[in-house]
Amino acid sequence: MKKILSISSLLSLFLVMGLLSACEPEGEGGSSSTKPKARGAIGEIILAIDSAKWEGPVGKALKEVFQEDQKGLIRDEYLFDVRKVDPRGMTRILKMATNIVYVTTFDDRSSASQNINATFTKEAKEKAAADPSLYMLRSKDEFAQGQEVVYLFGRDEETLIQNIKENKTRLQNLFQVRERARLEKILLSRKNSAAKVAGREFGLEINVPASYQIAKSDNNFLWLRQPTPRSDKPDISLFFYSTDYTSEDQVFPQNVLALRESITKQHIFGDPSNRNSYIVTERVDPSPVFNNFKINDNFAVEIRGGWKTNNLSMGGSFLGYLLVDNENGKMYYMEGFVYYPNEAHREAIREIETILLATELSNQLATD
Repeated sequence: MKKILSISSLLSLFLVMGLLSACEPEGEGGSSSTKPKARGAIGEIILAIDSAKWEGPVGKALKEVFQEDQKGLIRDEYLFDVRKVDPRGMTRILKMATNIVYVTTFDDRSSASQNINATFTKEAKEKAAADPSLYMLRSKDEFAQGQEVVYLFGRDEETLIQNIKENKTRLQNLFQVRERARLEKILLSRKNSAAKVAGREFGLEINVPASYQIAKSDNNFLWLRQPTPRSDKPDISLFFYSTDYTSEDQVFPQNVLALRESITKQHIFGDPSNRNSYIVTERVDPSPVFNNFKINDNFAVEIRGGWKTNNLSMGGSFLGYLLVDNENGKMYYMEGFVYYPNEAHREAIREIETILLATELSNQLATD
């Protein structure tokens, strides 16, 4: 079982920590309303760590967390853009970053690690030494508004590495969820009302940015895309489809793929004048990745992978969700796919994920 820092342990540790911001005068780090707004690109993390530690086993464990490849993309791309910084070089500008991770061990005598260790009181270090499961502290808005600062620590490298490995998914999810929330505020500040109306006709509350327009609308199918793709901007399409839910077999991976391809073969073409240019799923590189999921407490299957047109003229990455409305015997497939030749797809897929996970069942909205 993974070791997770309990609320009581977290509170007691926080009480004995002498975080520098708590001692700053009001003009520097007082009320968060007086602090500047945090800055940073989506997916960027400032990692403050001693260089030797970064190049050693601790760094390897951290890279397996933050620089793991994003699954389902047609090219290798890290989950996050990590900017490694010497703790002694954390300038005021760097401290304004949206996401900061400090990493140290209390037995490390290097001046870089000691710079972080000075943040902790003697009692905090003793408590961490007595309880090896203590490894993380989160501090919101420490230097700027809208900021997440995470301290990863341990009495020694072996203990820290063990905790990082055991909590890999938790650490990844912490920043994935946070970045999605940041992006949602930007993307959905203005929504497409026509898409919302069209979605309600077959049972979905669809929330998409105003920049997306309807490319095709049928009784149980809706295709949206941004109208003016440019060479410096990914071409993103979204589509939604509804059908009856009659059997649990429908959520098996092979049947999800079959449903996806039945939809795209009928509705989506790389070249509308060429009926042989319909979209199919890339089966090998990358192979589709499936994951059971929950969307607003409804069972769903997530699928990530690559797509290509049947005539091999186009291709890219996609992310889809098969969403089950068990109460009403309905099933929905929704997907976003990106066409952006020779460019990175990670942030386009993050945009797709953010939009699709903002989708809700219309009947549940009526009863909430």
